[in-house]
Amino acid sequence: MARPKSRDRAHDTAPAAPARRIRIPWVAVGLTIALFVTAAFAVSPIRDAATFGTVDEMRLAGSGAYLVMAPISTTLDAITLLTVGQHISVMLWAIGIFAVIRVWRARRRTTSLTREAIAAVLLLLGIFVVYAAVAFLPRPMAHLVSSDGNVLVADFHSHTKYSHDGRAGWTEDDVRRWYRGAGFDVAYITDHRTFEGAERGVASNASQAGEGTMLFQGLEAFYKGEHVNVLSAGRRFLGLTNDALTEVDPEALALTSMIPATAPTLIETVPGKLDQVPHIAATDTSAGVTAIEIVDGAPRGLSQTRGERARIIHLADSLDLALVTGSDNHGYGYAAAGWTLLRIPGWRGMRTDSLSSRIEQVLRIGRREATRVVERRPAPANNAFQIALAAPLVLWNLFVTLSADERVTWLLWIWGFVLLRAILRRARLQPSATT
Repeated sequence: MARPKSRDRAHDTAPAAPARRIRIPWVAVGLTIALFVTAAFAVSPIRDAATFGTVDEMRLAGSGAYLVMAPISTTLDAITLLTVGQHISVMLWAIGIFAVIRVWRARRRTTSLTREAIAAVLLLLGIFVVYAAVAFLPRPMAHLVSSDGNVLVADFHSHTKYSHDGRAGWTEDDVRRWYRGAGFDVAYITDHRTFEGAERGVASNASQAGEGTMLFQGLEAFYKGEHVNVLSAGRRFLGLTNDALTEVDPEALALTSMIPATAPTLIETVPGKLDQVPHIAATDTSAGVTAIEIVDGAPRGLSQTRGERARIIHLADSLDLALVTGSDNHGYGYAAAGWTLLRIPGWRGMRTDSLSSRIEQVLRIGRREATRVVERRPAPANNAFQIALAAPLVLWNLFVTLSADERVTWLLWIWGFVLLRAILRRARLQPSATT
């Protein structure tokens, strides 16, 4: 008789377990390739706002915390500095990519209406969380660093909680911290209908310039139908507006402008009606605005200052107007869109009123030659086609403006996340120990 096969022999001839399939982290691979490819096209993250040229005496830097958080810091900065059209386009891209992914997954595995509805809700919740972080999450800021001690970095448009449109709880101390974090030496608080926030800021200034960011007083009001910022409106030019502090009195302005050396300094703010600027610009024979914003940090302001940049520069050239920045910060977001540079030898050590008076004098006398404006390099959004392609253009701009250190941090985050995910998956699949 044939001997029965042993149990061990049967076990030895059992089919081998299938090899475990290697999962390739395609997202991490794609981001890594993008980081290396865009390094070959790297450009400075700042540029001259009027000429689009380089600014050799300035650089954009980040603190250690900003660098450690580089993927978060740079991404939130990019979103903060989008125009209105870019915001809409980017969200539509996110929804469209989400829809494509869900359809592709549904063709590979079964799904249900409930599951897809939950996924859609999670997408909307994710968008809400990201924008809430952009607007409210305190975080390290990229700041401008100058190699020229005679250059003063200024901004001419900000708000506090005392303005009707300011963020609740946004005090003059918050404004000072924001501007110091972005590398400004001075900033004007230009609330609507009140000087309270500005006066509180002035009262808490350091004893002399150069010892932290100094805050100066201004007012945002109407002048012949246009929004303007009036510098030092309630300190050196009492009675320049109506009692409600909403309108500049043309007669009072003309009277105080009879001596050009002491005339008030008015700045045209954006968004505005650019065709009205010639009618309200100061000339040798009339009072009016002597400067115009070429960069305004609010989404609507960014839309106009980028979309009509050539027109703004033409107005400044033809009317001899100084070009300036206005962060237009109301307490939302932690990224500066631009900085105004003024050459004022000896500004360090000056006191509040002396320095503000000197800045306004430089703007009045120097006009078009008084300033240089530096801006964060934006993704192009000059026409409908570029706005429609906002998502890829913004991503490209984000990657090409990264510094070498930021690229390294991005890579560490990407592959650290891949490693962590692999460890967690391995732990989940590991069989439990038996006794």
